[in-house]
Amino acid sequence: MESPPPFGIKTGSRMPSNPLTTVTTFVILTFIFSSLFWYLISATPALADNASRLYLYTIAVMWCPTLAAVLTRLYFQRNLKGFGLTVKKPIWLLVAVIIPVGAGLLMFGSAWLSGIAPFSHEGAAILLSISFIPTLIIAVGFNLFAAAGEEFGWRGLLVPELARFQSFTPLALISGGIWTLWHFPLIIFGSYHGAGSLAFSLAVFIPSVMGAGLILAWLRLISGNVWVAVLFHGFWNYLIQQYYPALTQTTDAGEMMLGEFGWFAPALYVVLALIFWHYRTALPKLPAEGL
Repeated sequence: MESPPPFGIKTGSRMPSNPLTTVTTFVILTFIFSSLFWYLISATPALADNASRLYLYTIAVMWCPTLAAVLTRLYFQRNLKGFGLTVKKPIWLLVAVIIPVGAGLLMFGSAWLSGIAPFSHEGAAILLSISFIPTLIIAVGFNLFAAAGEEFGWRGLLVPELARFQSFTPLALISGGIWTLWHFPLIIFGSYHGAGSLAFSLAVFIPSVMGAGLILAWLRLISGNVWVAVLFHGFWNYLIQQYYPALTQTTDAGEMMLGEFGWFAPALYVVLALIFWHYRTALPKLPAEGL
C-alpha cells in the first residue's frame, strides 16, 4: 500500500502528482508573474512622487508567489489543500515571533551599546508611548499581510513539495536559493539594497536569506503550518526595516552594520542556521539525509 503524502498534502490530481513537476511549475509561474512588477519597479524613478506607486508594485510582487502557488495547486490537485493552514502546535507560533524580536534586539542593541549607532531617545519617546500602540498594530498587521504573499508560496507550497523527494539539507538549500534569486531583480534594478555598493549588498544579502530560508523551512516542517513563516517574515520585516531603525541614530558605521544589508545580519543568520540544521533530525521523517 502506498504511504500517504507528508505534511497534509492531498492530491486528487488530474495526473500523477510528481513533486518535481509541481515545484518546477510553481517556480516558473512565480518568476513569470513577478517579472511584470520587477519591470515596473525598475522603470519607476525612486522619487517622492512615485512612492505610493512603488509601494503598490512591491506589495504586488510579494503576492506573486502565492498566486503561482494557488494556480499550481488548482491545476495539479484541483483543490487548495496542503498549504498548512491548520495550527496544531501553537508553541511554534511563539518561537516564530521571538526569533526576529530577539535577533533584531541583539543586532541593534549591539550598535547602541558599542556606540556604532547610538540609541535614539527621540524615537523612543514616540515608539514606546501608549499613543503609538494603534499605529504599531496596524504596521505589524500590514507587514504580516505582505509577508503572507510570499510565504504561502515559498513555505506553503515549495518547502512541503520539496520535502516529498528531498532530505532537509538540499531542501533548505534549494528553497533558500530560489528565494534568494527571486530578490535579485529588486536589488540590482530596483532600490532594494543597502547604503554601500551593490556588490556589498549582494554579499551580505545572500547568506542572510539562505540562512533565513533554512530556518523558515525547519519551522514549517516541525510545526506543520505556514503561519510560523508568515509571523517570522512579517515581524522581521517590520522590526528590522522600520521599528528598530526608528530607535537608532543614523551613522555611517551603523548603515554598514544594521538592517537587511548590514554585515551583522549574515553573521547572525549563519550561526542561527547552523543551530537549526544541527537539529534537523527532530523533523518529521524525510527522505534519507545525505549530510
